Amino acid sequence: MPYTYCPTHMHKAGYVNIIGNPNVGKSTLMNRLLGEKLSIITPKAQTTRHRILGIANGTDYQIVFSDTPGILSPSYKLQEHMMHFVRSALEDADLYIVLTDIFDEQIREDILHKINQSSIPVLLLVNKADLAKGDEEVRLCDQWKKAYPDWQVMAISALMAYNIDTVLKSILELLPESPPFYPKDELSDKPTRFFVAETVREKVLMNYHQEIPYSVEVAVDTYQEEENIIRIRCVIHVARETQKGIVIGHKGSALKKVGTEARKSLEEFLGKKVFLELHVKVSKNWREDEMQLRRFGYK
Repeated sequence: MPYTYCPTHMHKAGYVNIIGNPNVGKSTLMNRLLGEKLSIITPKAQTTRHRILGIANGTDYQIVFSDTPGILSPSYKLQEHMMHFVRSALEDADLYIVLTDIFDEQIREDILHKINQSSIPVLLLVNKADLAKGDEEVRLCDQWKKAYPDWQVMAISALMAYNIDTVLKSILELLPESPPFYPKDELSDKPTRFFVAETVREKVLMNYHQEIPYSVEVAVDTYQEEENIIRIRCVIHVARETQKGIVIGHKGSALKKVGTEARKSLEEFLGKKVFLELHVKVSKNWREDEMQLRRFGYK
């Protein structure tokens, strides 16, 4: 992390929860603030399904960032669970980052009201300032300052790292004095298997269109670490029989492409050679099945 905070010998720590609509750049922002790729990123809405904690450590601070799914009106049980993760992030914050962007629609009024009614400090960040025309980001910042005068408001570009050092400085100024919540060498609360499954799902999101990305869940069946290689077997669950053939592709070509891309990313993430085996299974209507959703970690 480029910014080091050390005005006193006191230690600061807290939960910084990132809230916003789909596709405004919440995962890109958290990855940028961490200096690590934890959350998967694709151009598709609803890429983030879980609440993912990313932990940034310095000698006298620990920032526990929380990436959350985009705010939406649920259409099926999976999305209800996704919104539960958003609501949980409204309960335990020491600091909110409300993220919008220069193209964004209005954030739901009930969520803004709940955040504003709390006594918790808020950073309102207008993302994608690098794509703004004229003084568009200035106008949007002024609108937010007028609507919420107690919030700190600034324009950023998470992708281009514009104003990120300023955001980090503001976070560290606003965090309470506290001992760390997690061991200083931890990067996330999630196990390695979670990130393996998410990496495979990211490649599915990037390689398929229409309903496929939203009908897929990935589970790690086996994870075996040997001296020179990690052997991983993943199951890609689809909701309908017709989707299985699409995911596999002609003579397995589509699935092979996903596997190759995922293996390369996993080798970079895990720092070791990976043997990755992918299988596709039909788990009918899993997005509406509470038992299957619990098995996939939505609880």
